[in-house]
Amino acid sequence: METKEAERHSISDLASGLLSEVRLLNDNYTPMEFVAYVLEWVFGKDRETATRIMLEIHNEGVGACGIYPHHVADAKVTEVLDLACQHKHPLQCVRERITSAC
Repeated sequence: METKEAERHSISDLASGLLSEVRLLNDNYTPMEFVAYVLEWVFGKDRETATRIMLEIHNEGVGACGIYPHHVADAKVTEVLDLACQHKHPLQCVRERITSAC
C-alpha cells in the first residue's frame, strides 16, 4: 500500500520538497495493541505491517507510518492525536518534512 501512496504523489511534490514523513513516538504507557490499531485504522496498514511498525516503535523509540503531502500529513497527525486523546493514551505523532536532494 505504501508504494501505491508514493506513486500518487506528483513529481512536482517530490521536486519541491512538499512531502512529510509521519512518525509515531514510543512512550511507556500506550498499549502496543493500540499503536497497532492506529497503524491499521489511520494509516491503512495490514495487520502484519502494523505489527512490524509497532515493534519498531517499541524497540527504536520511533517508527515511520508513511510519506504524504504536507496537508495530508497534518491531517494524519491530528487524527492520531485525537484518537489517542479519546482513548486516554499519551501516544505522540509528528511529521517531518522531507527535503529534496536536488
